Amino acid sequence: MFREKINELKEWKESNFRKPLVLRGARQVGKTWLLKEFGNTFYDKLVYINFEEAITLKDIFVNDFDIDRIITILQIYSNTTITADNTLIVFDEIQSVEGGITSLKYFCENAPQYHIIAAGSLLGMGLLNNVSYPVGKVDFMDLRPLSFSEFLLALNEDNLVDVIKEKKWEVLSVFKEKLKDYLRFYFYVGGMPEVVDAYAKTKDWNLVRKIQNRILKSYEGDFSKHAPKEIVPRIRMVWQSIPSQLAKENKKFIYGVIKEGSRAKDFELAIEWLIECGLLLKTNRVSKPGMPLIAYQDLSAFKLFLLDVGLLGAMADLNVKTIIEGDKIFTEFKGALTEQYVMQQLRVNITIYIGYWTNDGSSYEVDFLIQKDGEIIPIEVKAHENLKAKSFQLFCNKYNPKKAIRTSLSDYKEESWMTNIPLYAID
Repeated sequence: MFREKINELKEWKESNFRKPLVLRGARQVGKTWLLKEFGNTFYDKLVYINFEEAITLKDIFVNDFDIDRIITILQIYSNTTITADNTLIVFDEIQSVEGGITSLKYFCENAPQYHIIAAGSLLGMGLLNNVSYPVGKVDFMDLRPLSFSEFLLALNEDNLVDVIKEKKWEVLSVFKEKLKDYLRFYFYVGGMPEVVDAYAKTKDWNLVRKIQNRILKSYEGDFSKHAPKEIVPRIRMVWQSIPSQLAKENKKFIYGVIKEGSRAKDFELAIEWLIECGLLLKTNRVSKPGMPLIAYQDLSAFKLFLLDVGLLGAMADLNVKTIIEGDKIFTEFKGALTEQYVMQQLRVNITIYIGYWTNDGSSYEVDFLIQKDGEIIPIEVKAHENLKAKSFQLFCNKYNPKKAIRTSLSDYKEESWMTNIPLYAID
């Protein structure tokens, strides 16, 4: 399957300012596959080392960071002659070997000619594990589940994707029902590569759910494996509360939903650990659309989303029948899946700030407020055909943004005060 990140990797390869790259992302989002595909396609040679499996290399960085010595060991281990200009060196699961991440600093300073990419799930790589990145010595890239466009590409709908990217709205309106069908499928399948691959090959909904449940179970197993023991129970409680948090009319995260009487201090570390691991996505309330948005964020008020809409449906035990019941899937548990979907598509672009707005009394809310290319853009999400949006209009009348977006199942439409973009084109 095609991943858009391959284009960013090509830019990294060709950059004159290239540094060792750290590819981050939750488990099973396709990091290993992507790097092998990139290495085999764009380099003459690929030296792939998985440090969880390469037991003989567990002490490779312990004594010193002499690059010549390290390269010699890698050549012998891989039985490959490493040449700087046409060999990609991949250190997978780098967090599992002592000194692995630190070694990237020495590759940057003493041997910048080598093409090095380090990968590993965020589990165990950062927060609470005493692992510090060599600041200024590495580049970063985040990989997330497949976007809706990548999902269409996996189903061989290349032409549809081209038309979406080219914003040919009149053409897209002809295929509106087909795109809505695919959107329903995506809401159920989601973007985890193994799930998408299984669906593309079999169209078996039961297999889709079986794989999703297996992924969820493996994540919960990772909590015990990687997190400090004292916060594991709280991590599980936060994780398991997400569907009920998003099923509320007001999707602001409420600690009392986890456990009656709970406070922020009880669960702050658990939440931060899940975010750091890439398993949860967070958006904070902002008090007003000022530049930069981060200066107006309220750290005490936020929403949490799962990394993937398909996994959210699996956690909520969403019945497969919702796929064939018209547009019901979009409004299921108060539109939670649709808002999750939009957050997931927006988060593919890591350069934008994503927040949401409420007035002081929280009686009015705009689902998302993003800062992109020097603009602040409100985004209203509609999971149904009723497009009345009192809060959205109030916000736009009050702040008069240059650009305002509503995303819904309706066709593309420009109005004097806002533009409606179909849900299938929001990414």
